[in-house]
Amino acid sequence: MASPNPPVGALDRAAPARSALVDQLLDRDLPARQRRLLVEILTTAAAMGDDGVDLLDLKITAAALAEMRTAFNAFKPYRAEPKVTIFGSARTGRDDPLYAQARAVAEALAERGWMVVTGAGPGIMAAAAEGAGRERSFGINIRLPFEQEPNPILAGDVKLISMKYFFTRKLMLMKESRAFVCLPGGFGTLDEMFELLTLVQTGKGAPVPIVFLETPGDCYWDRATAFMRDELVDRGLIEASDLGLFFVTEDVQEAVAEIERFYRNFDSLRFVGDVLVLRLRRAPSDAQLAELNLRFGHLAPSGGIERTPPLRDEANDDDKVALPRLKLRFTRRRYGELRQLIDALNAIGPAGGEAQSS
Repeated sequence: MASPNPPVGALDRAAPARSALVDQLLDRDLPARQRRLLVEILTTAAAMGDDGVDLLDLKITAAALAEMRTAFNAFKPYRAEPKVTIFGSARTGRDDPLYAQARAVAEALAERGWMVVTGAGPGIMAAAAEGAGRERSFGINIRLPFEQEPNPILAGDVKLISMKYFFTRKLMLMKESRAFVCLPGGFGTLDEMFELLTLVQTGKGAPVPIVFLETPGDCYWDRATAFMRDELVDRGLIEASDLGLFFVTEDVQEAVAEIERFYRNFDSLRFVGDVLVLRLRRAPSDAQLAELNLRFGHLAPSGGIERTPPLRDEANDDDKVALPRLKLRFTRRRYGELRQLIDALNAIGPAGGEAQSS
């Protein structure tokens, strides 16, 4: 039986003692924002003791926090490196054409400067690590009673992290990457794919290129897309524009081109309050900005899409202040159409011209 909750008054009386303990633990110089968040973490942890939290709940909390710390430290030296996560089945054999396809796309991306993140297991994950090579690979393994042991390419590497929980593993498979390639797989692959789409569709994750890659003649992703169109769009469960959040191909070079095309002009975005800032490599001309407002102005019913210097919060954080940028009061809905806006921005070539299609 779980421990009963203590009276509210008891929690209030314990607060000063918790605060003193937290201050003691953080008795060192830290940036103000970093200190504030660490205070919040430690205060919450101390309060869980006063809450009479069940032992199992404490174990889950402690293990999850420890796993995240380990993963953050593993990725820290490579933060500046662009990363792509490749999802796919652990059960794909080496003689399956999908294995060669995964290896080829990972190799092509690694040659272009990307690091490859996988679930570290066999099958598609081993193929991707093999293609990228040990030096360009990260592995986020899940400890299971039956499958899976880390693949030989990553075994013993400092960039291999083992996780107890799927939710911490999925966090790290998605948090660090700026692009994703999904190959056919089972429940686990589909779970990762749909969570990724959900994060982007709802704005909980930044827009990113998502490629569904299959082999010539396969129809795995075509059938998946048909299900989304015929069942989800037609029932009004998602927007038709949400189908534009991903790109289906059977060609490795097309997959790579789709990822690189996404960052041809678009660099990143940031919300400052209710204002969405899009950071670019090249600013649109006046005519192009007017066209963007004609096509996408409905995404910003108040004020439209405008050029802007870095906003105050961006300047205070020295957050890519040299880049040109646009701002809009985005409705925080219709992220599929926001992706279309990013595609339009990526069509802006040097000196305000139109980019050539890949």
